[in-house]
Amino acid sequence: MATKLWASRAASYLRISTIHRAFATVAKDLKYAESHEWVKVDGSSATIGITDHAQDHLGDVVYVELPEVGASVNQFDSFGAVESVKATSDINSPVSGKVVEVNEKLDSSPALINGSPYQEGWIIKVEMNNPDELKSLMDPDKYSSFCDEEDAKH
Repeated sequence: MATKLWASRAASYLRISTIHRAFATVAKDLKYAESHEWVKVDGSSATIGITDHAQDHLGDVVYVELPEVGASVNQFDSFGAVESVKATSDINSPVSGKVVEVNEKLDSSPALINGSPYQEGWIIKVEMNNPDELKSLMDPDKYSSFCDEEDAKH
């Protein structure tokens, strides 16, 4: 509860608009994939990470496998992996394009994904080659409902 309160206060301080779910936060200015990655678009640049919901289910992240700058990524295909104390999970790209930057801080501080999945814990930045792919992703309300339905199955 204290973590959720801290996250809410931090979001307020940083002026990040969020939707609060029972356990995880969904940021309002992002698009979401069913595999629990998010994308924030600025022109043709896309910042990609895993959602609060995903990191919550993974537990403490201990390692992040990052692609090389210059690598191509395809929508819904794996480009790396997140290893936690519970499991290893592929990271899939919500959009296609070329990797222009990786979050090198994750090499020494993979737990940034747990503490700040939408800010400091971003994973890669991509120069998109097909912005129309964004249409196949979920908006925050749809993603929140998707998570609720998925959690109800378990």
